[in-house]
Amino acid sequence: MNVPPTLKVLVVTGGHPFSEPDFFAMFESMPGIEVSTVAHPDATQALAPEALEDYATVLFYDMAGIPGTGVPDGSDEAGHPSDAFAANIDAMLARGTGLVLLNHATVAWPNWPRWREITGSSFMLMAGELNGVQLPGSGYRGGHGPHPNPTFRLIPEGRHPVLDGLEAGFEITDEIYLKTPDFESGVLPLLRGDYPFEADNFTPPPMAPAEEQANWQHPPGSNLLVWANAVASSPIVVSELGDSPSAFGNRGFRKLLENALRWTASEEARLWASAAQ
Repeated sequence: MNVPPTLKVLVVTGGHPFSEPDFFAMFESMPGIEVSTVAHPDATQALAPEALEDYATVLFYDMAGIPGTGVPDGSDEAGHPSDAFAANIDAMLARGTGLVLLNHATVAWPNWPRWREITGSSFMLMAGELNGVQLPGSGYRGGHGPHPNPTFRLIPEGRHPVLDGLEAGFEITDEIYLKTPDFESGVLPLLRGDYPFEADNFTPPPMAPAEEQANWQHPPGSNLLVWANAVASSPIVVSELGDSPSAFGNRGFRKLLENALRWTASEEARLWASAAQ
């Protein structure tokens, strides 16, 4: 892959707690990767086109735009971003900046169609309509919920630069989500989990109304946990994994993340994204 000798990555955080020492220790094991970080509400300024000139890739590890949470991310009461934030995201996509989204960043901005387009995910914080289809609220297992993180094996699908060195798959203990498979046709599958994605193994969506939680039902869900996506000229890698220190210290996950950062920063990935439109 044709990537800069020193890959500068901007990490966006805020809106969700995490173990910062364990998280940032991952990047210290990646030679040639230099990380800067910004938290909401300062992300708007940091994502302006002139501020991003030195960055080939932006890693989102935030959970912004969630209505009713009081997170200072610049969103309105309906969870829509400010005009400045939205314009900066659009400029970044047009420029072809690589994006990597981890874990809770994949459920951020649930009411903003542009972010839904970026993630490509069918995760729903509560029951509602997505692309004209009524979907149930999504479940989760592990994380900060009542059940421990499950242990399962990740199985590669096909060949891809993000999967280099991971051809045999790897075992991990981490948070996972239960979502419908509706999204799969619109993304490029990379890694699946060999866990039973059935409602009995998951906790109901925590932000859904109490009645919905009490009567929650969900059909068997997608086992796709990592995928590639393209919006405008930007190559994107989305990983629902990446919640816990056990994941941060996992060699397979570290390799996955490093590959994702390097691929999304490459000219090869930008050409792929442009051709995918």
